[in-house]
Amino acid sequence: MSVIFIIIGFVLLVVGGEFLVRSSVAISLKLDLSRMVIGLTVVSFATSAPELLVSLQAALNGYSDMSLGNVIGSNIANIGLVLGITAMISPLLIDRDFIRFNWPIMMLFSIALYFFLSSEHVLSTMEGILLLLAILIYLVFLIRRARNKPEELAEEIDPNLKVASSFKTILWLVIGGLALYFGSELLVDGAVDLASAFGISERVISVTMIAVGTSIPELAASVIAAVKKEKALSLGNLIGSNIFNIASVLGITAIIQPVAVKSNEILTNDIFWMVGIAFVLIPLAYLPTKYSLGRLKGFLLVGAYAFFVSQALLG
Repeated sequence: MSVIFIIIGFVLLVVGGEFLVRSSVAISLKLDLSRMVIGLTVVSFATSAPELLVSLQAALNGYSDMSLGNVIGSNIANIGLVLGITAMISPLLIDRDFIRFNWPIMMLFSIALYFFLSSEHVLSTMEGILLLLAILIYLVFLIRRARNKPEELAEEIDPNLKVASSFKTILWLVIGGLALYFGSELLVDGAVDLASAFGISERVISVTMIAVGTSIPELAASVIAAVKKEKALSLGNLIGSNIFNIASVLGITAIIQPVAVKSNEILTNDIFWMVGIAFVLIPLAYLPTKYSLGRLKGFLLVGAYAFFVSQALLG
Protein backbone atom coordinates (compact mmCIF):
# COMPACT_ATOMS: atom_id res chain seq x y z
CA MET A 1 0.00 0.00 0.00
CA SER A 2 2.89 2.38 0.75
CA VAL A 3 4.27 1.93 -2.77
CA ILE A 4 0.82 2.69 -4.25
CA PHE A 5 0.62 5.89 -2.17
CA ILE A 6 4.05 6.95 -3.45
CA ILE A 7 3.12 6.35 -7.11
CA ILE A 8 -0.20 8.20 -6.83
CA GLY A 9 1.56 11.00 -4.96
CA PHE A 10 4.10 11.45 -7.76
CA VAL A 11 1.34 11.62 -10.40
CA LEU A 12 -0.64 14.23 -8.45
CA LEU A 13 2.46 16.33 -7.84
CA VAL A 14 3.40 16.42 -11.53
CA VAL A 15 -0.17 17.44 -12.44
CA GLY A 16 -0.18 20.05 -9.68
CA GLY A 17 3.12 21.50 -10.87
CA GLU A 18 1.76 21.91 -14.39
CA PHE A 19 -1.36 23.76 -13.26
CA LEU A 20 0.62 25.98 -10.88
CA VAL A 21 2.98 27.08 -13.63
CA ARG A 22 0.02 27.83 -15.93
CA SER A 23 -1.81 29.87 -13.32
CA SER A 24 1.36 31.69 -12.23
CA VAL A 25 2.23 32.86 -15.73
CA ALA A 26 -1.40 33.92 -16.33
CA ILE A 27 -1.46 35.90 -13.08
CA SER A 28 1.84 37.58 -13.92
CA LEU A 29 0.34 38.81 -17.19
CA LYS A 30 -2.82 40.14 -15.52
CA LEU A 31 -1.02 41.91 -12.66
CA ASP A 32 1.91 43.11 -14.77
CA LEU A 33 4.33 41.46 -12.35
CA SER A 34 7.53 39.71 -13.34
CA ARG A 35 7.64 35.92 -13.49
CA MET A 36 10.35 35.97 -10.83
CA VAL A 37 8.00 37.71 -8.40
CA ILE A 38 5.13 35.33 -9.18
CA GLY A 39 7.48 32.45 -8.47
CA LEU A 40 8.46 34.06 -5.18
CA THR A 41 4.83 34.53 -4.08
CA VAL A 42 2.01 32.47 -5.58
CA VAL A 43 3.94 29.32 -6.53
CA SER A 44 6.16 29.42 -3.45
CA PHE A 45 3.24 29.71 -1.05
CA ALA A 46 1.29 26.91 -2.73
CA THR A 47 4.25 24.54 -2.81
CA SER A 48 5.09 25.37 0.83
CA ALA A 49 1.63 24.25 1.98
CA PRO A 50 2.74 20.60 2.50
CA GLU A 51 5.63 21.74 4.71
CA LEU A 52 3.25 23.89 6.75
CA LEU A 53 0.73 21.13 7.36
CA VAL A 54 3.37 18.50 8.12
CA SER A 55 5.33 20.77 10.47
CA LEU A 56 2.23 22.00 12.29
CA GLN A 57 0.81 18.51 12.76
CA ALA A 58 4.18 17.20 13.95
CA ALA A 59 4.60 20.04 16.48
CA LEU A 60 1.08 19.58 17.85
CA ASN A 61 1.77 15.85 18.29
CA GLY A 62 5.02 16.51 20.16
CA TYR A 63 7.39 15.68 17.31
CA SER A 64 9.18 19.04 17.17
CA ASP A 65 12.31 17.57 15.58
CA MET A 66 10.12 16.51 12.68
CA SER A 67 8.85 20.09 12.31
CA LEU A 68 12.37 21.50 12.17
CA GLY A 69 13.85 18.65 10.17
CA ASN A 70 11.07 18.93 7.61
CA VAL A 71 11.77 22.62 6.91
CA ILE A 72 15.57 22.46 7.15
CA GLY A 73 15.76 19.29 5.07
CA SER A 74 13.31 20.69 2.53
CA ASN A 75 15.39 23.87 2.12
CA ILE A 76 18.51 21.77 1.55
CA ALA A 77 16.64 19.61 -0.96
CA ASN A 78 15.24 22.65 -2.78
CA ILE A 79 18.72 23.90 -3.64
CA GLY A 80 20.78 20.70 -3.73
CA LEU A 81 18.28 18.35 -5.33
CA VAL A 82 15.64 20.48 -7.06
CA LEU A 83 17.81 23.36 -8.30
CA GLY A 84 20.54 20.89 -9.22
CA ILE A 85 18.22 18.70 -11.30
CA THR A 86 16.56 21.76 -12.88
CA ALA A 87 19.97 23.15 -13.93
CA MET A 88 20.94 19.76 -15.35
CA ILE A 89 17.80 19.75 -17.49
CA SER A 90 18.17 23.32 -18.74
CA PRO A 91 20.94 25.78 -17.72
CA LEU A 92 19.53 28.68 -15.69
CA LEU A 93 20.37 32.34 -16.17
CA ILE A 94 20.66 34.22 -12.88
CA ASP A 95 19.10 37.66 -12.68
CA ARG A 96 21.25 40.30 -10.98
CA ASP A 97 18.27 41.14 -8.80
CA PHE A 98 18.54 37.63 -7.37
CA ILE A 99 22.08 38.34 -6.17
CA ARG A 100 21.33 41.85 -4.89
CA PHE A 101 17.98 41.20 -3.22
CA ASN A 102 16.46 37.69 -3.19
CA TRP A 103 19.56 35.72 -2.17
CA PRO A 104 20.50 38.09 0.71
CA ILE A 105 16.94 37.85 2.04
CA MET A 106 17.10 34.04 1.97
CA MET A 107 20.43 34.09 3.79
CA LEU A 108 19.10 36.58 6.35
CA PHE A 109 16.15 34.34 7.22
CA SER A 110 18.38 31.25 7.34
CA ILE A 111 20.90 32.84 9.72
CA ALA A 112 18.10 34.34 11.84
CA LEU A 113 16.60 30.86 12.26
CA TYR A 114 19.95 29.54 13.47
CA PHE A 115 20.30 32.26 16.11
CA PHE A 116 16.67 31.85 17.24
CA LEU A 117 17.14 28.10 17.73
CA SER A 118 20.63 28.22 19.24
CA SER A 119 19.80 30.88 21.85
CA GLU A 120 17.37 28.81 23.94
CA HIS A 121 16.99 25.67 21.81
CA VAL A 122 13.40 26.62 21.03
CA LEU A 123 11.56 28.68 18.44
CA SER A 124 9.20 30.69 20.65
CA THR A 125 5.83 32.25 19.89
CA MET A 126 7.36 35.74 19.82
CA GLU A 127 10.05 34.62 17.37
CA GLY A 128 7.34 33.06 15.23
CA ILE A 129 5.50 36.41 15.16
CA LEU A 130 8.73 38.19 14.17
CA LEU A 131 9.27 35.74 11.30
CA LEU A 132 5.71 36.19 10.06
CA LEU A 133 5.96 39.99 10.20
CA ALA A 134 9.27 39.84 8.37
CA ILE A 135 7.80 37.82 5.49
CA LEU A 136 4.91 40.28 5.15
CA ILE A 137 7.34 43.22 4.97
CA TYR A 138 9.42 41.29 2.44
CA LEU A 139 6.38 40.68 0.22
CA VAL A 140 5.41 44.36 0.29
CA PHE A 141 8.90 45.39 -0.84
CA LEU A 142 8.92 42.61 -3.44
CA ILE A 143 5.70 43.73 -5.10
CA ARG A 144 6.72 47.41 -5.03
CA ARG A 145 10.06 46.60 -6.65
CA ALA A 146 8.32 44.52 -9.30
CA ARG A 147 5.94 47.30 -10.28
CA ASN A 148 8.87 49.71 -10.63
CA LYS A 149 10.84 47.26 -12.78
CA PRO A 150 8.49 45.58 -15.28
CA GLU A 151 9.93 42.52 -16.99
CA GLU A 152 9.70 41.80 -20.69
CA LEU A 153 7.70 38.69 -21.51
CA ALA A 154 9.54 35.72 -22.98
CA GLU A 155 8.54 34.43 -26.39
CA GLU A 156 8.02 30.94 -24.98
CA ILE A 157 4.90 31.97 -23.00
CA ASP A 158 1.73 30.34 -24.30
CA PRO A 159 -0.17 33.19 -26.00
CA ASN A 160 -3.47 31.69 -24.81
CA LEU A 161 -2.48 32.51 -21.24
CA LYS A 162 -2.58 36.21 -22.07
CA VAL A 163 -6.34 36.05 -22.63
CA ALA A 164 -7.20 33.35 -20.07
CA SER A 165 -10.27 34.29 -18.03
CA SER A 166 -9.99 35.02 -14.32
CA PHE A 167 -12.20 32.02 -13.58
CA LYS A 168 -9.96 29.68 -15.55
CA THR A 169 -6.83 31.11 -13.92
CA ILE A 170 -8.24 30.66 -10.42
CA LEU A 171 -9.43 27.15 -11.33
CA TRP A 172 -5.93 26.21 -12.47
CA LEU A 173 -4.48 27.56 -9.22
CA VAL A 174 -7.00 25.64 -7.09
CA ILE A 175 -6.46 22.39 -9.00
CA GLY A 176 -2.71 22.80 -8.76
CA GLY A 177 -2.78 23.55 -5.05
CA LEU A 178 -5.11 20.63 -4.25
CA ALA A 179 -3.14 18.19 -6.38
CA LEU A 180 0.11 19.24 -4.71
CA TYR A 181 -1.41 18.99 -1.24
CA PHE A 182 -2.93 15.52 -1.63
CA GLY A 183 0.02 14.28 -3.67
CA SER A 184 2.45 15.38 -0.96
CA GLU A 185 0.32 13.80 1.75
CA LEU A 186 0.23 10.45 -0.03
CA LEU A 187 3.93 10.54 -0.88
CA VAL A 188 4.99 11.46 2.65
CA ASP A 189 2.72 8.84 4.24
CA GLY A 190 4.10 6.14 1.97
CA ALA A 191 7.72 7.20 2.46
CA VAL A 192 7.41 7.42 6.25
CA ASP A 193 5.85 3.97 6.43
CA LEU A 194 8.72 2.49 4.45
CA ALA A 195 11.38 4.38 6.44
CA SER A 196 9.83 3.49 9.79
CA ALA A 197 10.12 -0.19 8.96
CA PHE A 198 13.91 0.23 9.07
CA GLY A 199 13.88 1.91 12.51
CA ILE A 200 15.19 5.28 11.33
CA SER A 201 15.05 8.15 13.84
CA GLU A 202 12.50 10.99 13.77
CA ARG A 203 15.13 13.55 12.80
CA VAL A 204 16.66 11.44 10.02
CA ILE A 205 13.23 10.61 8.57
CA SER A 206 12.29 14.30 8.58
CA VAL A 207 15.47 15.67 6.93
CA THR A 208 15.49 12.95 4.26
CA MET A 209 12.22 11.15 3.45
CA ILE A 210 9.72 13.81 4.56
CA ALA A 211 11.87 16.70 3.29
CA VAL A 212 12.17 15.13 -0.16
CA GLY A 213 8.46 14.32 -0.15
CA THR A 214 7.44 17.88 0.64
CA SER A 215 10.00 19.20 -1.87
CA ILE A 216 8.48 17.19 -4.73
CA PRO A 217 6.03 20.06 -5.50
CA GLU A 218 8.98 22.41 -5.96
CA LEU A 219 10.72 19.79 -8.11
CA ALA A 220 7.64 19.25 -10.27
CA ALA A 221 6.91 22.97 -10.70
CA SER A 222 10.57 23.88 -11.33
CA VAL A 223 11.30 21.07 -13.78
CA ILE A 224 8.15 21.83 -15.77
CA ALA A 225 9.04 25.54 -15.75
CA ALA A 226 12.57 24.75 -16.94
CA VAL A 227 11.29 22.53 -19.75
CA LYS A 228 8.92 25.33 -20.79
CA LYS A 229 11.89 27.75 -20.66
CA GLU A 230 10.25 29.74 -17.84
CA LYS A 231 13.63 29.93 -16.12
CA ALA A 232 12.95 33.03 -14.03
CA LEU A 233 9.87 31.34 -12.60
CA SER A 234 11.86 28.18 -11.83
CA LEU A 235 14.60 29.97 -9.85
CA GLY A 236 12.16 32.33 -8.14
CA ASN A 237 10.01 29.42 -7.03
CA LEU A 238 12.88 27.72 -5.23
CA ILE A 239 14.30 30.78 -3.47
CA GLY A 240 10.83 31.96 -2.53
CA SER A 241 9.93 28.54 -1.19
CA ASN A 242 12.98 28.51 1.10
CA ILE A 243 12.04 31.93 2.46
CA PHE A 244 8.42 30.87 2.94
CA ASN A 245 9.46 27.62 4.63
CA ILE A 246 11.39 29.46 7.34
CA ALA A 247 9.23 32.54 7.79
CA SER A 248 5.68 31.31 7.20
CA VAL A 249 5.87 27.56 7.89
CA LEU A 250 7.97 27.73 11.06
CA GLY A 251 6.57 31.16 11.93
CA ILE A 252 2.95 29.99 11.92
CA THR A 253 3.88 26.69 13.59
CA ALA A 254 5.77 28.47 16.42
CA ILE A 255 2.87 30.88 17.00
CA ILE A 256 0.49 27.95 17.49
CA GLN A 257 2.99 25.65 19.24
CA PRO A 258 6.59 26.63 20.18
CA VAL A 259 9.07 24.33 18.44
CA ALA A 260 11.80 22.83 20.63
CA VAL A 261 15.14 21.41 19.47
CA LYS A 262 15.47 17.83 20.71
CA SER A 263 18.30 16.48 18.55
CA ASN A 264 21.65 18.25 18.76
CA GLU A 265 22.39 17.23 15.17
CA ILE A 266 19.86 19.81 13.96
CA LEU A 267 22.04 22.64 15.31
CA THR A 268 25.45 21.00 14.86
CA ASN A 269 24.94 19.59 11.37
CA ASP A 270 21.65 20.06 9.51
CA ILE A 271 21.19 23.82 9.81
CA PHE A 272 24.83 24.41 8.76
CA TRP A 273 24.12 22.39 5.64
CA MET A 274 21.07 24.57 4.97
CA VAL A 275 23.05 27.81 5.35
CA GLY A 276 26.09 26.45 3.51
CA ILE A 277 24.32 25.14 0.42
CA ALA A 278 22.44 28.45 0.14
CA PHE A 279 25.67 30.44 0.50
CA VAL A 280 27.46 28.43 -2.21
CA LEU A 281 25.01 29.72 -4.83
CA ILE A 282 26.96 32.99 -5.04
CA PRO A 283 30.37 31.52 -6.02
CA LEU A 284 28.52 29.14 -8.37
CA ALA A 285 26.80 32.15 -9.94
CA TYR A 286 30.16 33.75 -10.81
CA LEU A 287 32.54 30.84 -11.45
CA PRO A 288 33.50 30.03 -14.10
CA THR A 289 30.61 31.59 -16.08
CA LYS A 290 28.88 34.67 -14.68
CA TYR A 291 25.14 34.67 -13.96
CA SER A 292 24.65 31.11 -15.11
CA LEU A 293 23.91 27.76 -13.47
CA GLY A 294 24.88 25.16 -16.04
CA ARG A 295 24.67 21.38 -16.08
CA LEU A 296 28.03 20.86 -14.36
CA LYS A 297 27.05 23.14 -11.47
CA GLY A 298 23.72 21.32 -11.25
CA PHE A 299 25.58 18.02 -11.01
CA LEU A 300 27.74 19.43 -8.18
CA LEU A 301 24.62 20.53 -6.25
CA VAL A 302 22.99 17.11 -6.64
CA GLY A 303 26.25 15.45 -5.58
CA ALA A 304 26.43 17.61 -2.45
CA TYR A 305 22.82 16.73 -1.60
CA ALA A 306 23.53 13.02 -2.08
CA PHE A 307 26.45 13.32 0.34
CA PHE A 308 24.22 15.08 2.91
CA VAL A 309 21.59 12.33 2.69
CA SER A 310 24.13 9.53 2.95
CA GLN A 311 25.72 11.27 5.96
CA ALA A 312 22.34 11.58 7.67
CA LEU A 313 21.38 7.96 7.02
CA LEU A 314 24.75 6.49 7.99
CA GLY A 315 25.36 8.86 10.92
